[in-house]
Amino acid sequence: MMKSLWPTWRTRHRPLVVFALVMVVWALGSAVGLLVDDRVLTGAPIWAKPFKFSVSFVAYCLSLAWMISLLDEAGPRLRRTVWWAATVVVAASAVEMVLMTLQVLRGVRSHFNGATPFDTQVYSLMGNTVVVLWLGTLVVAALLWRARIADRATAWSIRISTVLALTGAGLAFLMTLPTAEQQRLDAAGVEVLERGGHSVGVPDGGPGMLLTGWSTTGGDLRIPHFFGMHALQLLPLLVLVLTALAPRSRRLRDERVRVRLVFVSGAVYAAVLALLTWQALRGEPLVHPGTATLGAGALILAGGGLDE
Repeated sequence: MMKSLWPTWRTRHRPLVVFALVMVVWALGSAVGLLVDDRVLTGAPIWAKPFKFSVSFVAYCLSLAWMISLLDEAGPRLRRTVWWAATVVVAASAVEMVLMTLQVLRGVRSHFNGATPFDTQVYSLMGNTVVVLWLGTLVVAALLWRARIADRATAWSIRISTVLALTGAGLAFLMTLPTAEQQRLDAAGVEVLERGGHSVGVPDGGPGMLLTGWSTTGGDLRIPHFFGMHALQLLPLLVLVLTALAPRSRRLRDERVRVRLVFVSGAVYAAVLALLTWQALRGEPLVHPGTATLGAGALILAGGGLDE
C-alpha cells in the first residue's frame, strides 16, 4: 500500500509536503504547550495561536500540493514557475511560524503588538511575510486557472476555491486597521501600543467560543478569514465526494451535473463569506445573529436550493 502511494506523493510539491509534516510536529509541540504552560494572553492560552496556525498550515499546504500534482501534464515552464511560487509560500509560512512562536516564548502578542521597538519590528516582518505568502498563492492560483485538468468539476472546484481562499486571506488586512477605540486614543494624544485587532465593537480577549476563541460579545474578523481560506479544502472535497457517489447515482455520472453543483456550491460559499464579513464588521457575534443576518442567510439558502 505504501509503495503504491509513494509515486503519487513524489509528483507533488515536496517543500509543501515536508513543511506540512513539520507543521504536524509543530502542532504536537504546541499541544504540549497547551497542557503544561498555563499562561494566558488576551483571554486565550498562550500556545493556542501557534497550535491553530500549524494545523491550518497542514491543511493549506497539503491542499496546494495536491492541486500542483494535477499539473503533471503541463509544460516544464509552467511547472517550474508553480514550483518556485509554492516554495515562496513555504518560506513565508515558515518565517511566520518562527516569529509567532518566538513571541509566545517571550510571553507577548505576536500580532498588533507595538509595545517595544522589537515587537513592532516582529509584527511588521510578519505582515510582510503574509503579503509574500498571499502573492505566492496568487501566482499558483493564476497558473492553476490556466492549467488543463481532465475533470471539469475538479478544475472548477480548484479555480473557485483558490479565489475564495485568496479573498479570505486578504480579509486579514481588515484586522490591521486601527479600531475605533485605538483611533479615539490616538486622537487624544494617548500612546497606543496596539494597532488593529480581531474583534469589532469589543476589545480582544473578551468571552470567546470554545476551541476557536471567536468573540461571543462582538464581531470577529477571524471568522470570515478562516471560512474563506478553508474553501481550498472544502470545495475540492465536495468534488471527491460527488465522484465517489457517481457510480451509485446515474445523475452524478453526468459531468455537467457535477460542474453545476460545484458552481452552485461556490456561489453559496461566496455569499456566506460575504455575509460573515458583513456580520463581523457590524460588531455582531456569530452566535447571536440579528434579524438582518438571519434574513440574509435565509435568502442565501433559498437561492442555493432554487439553483439546485
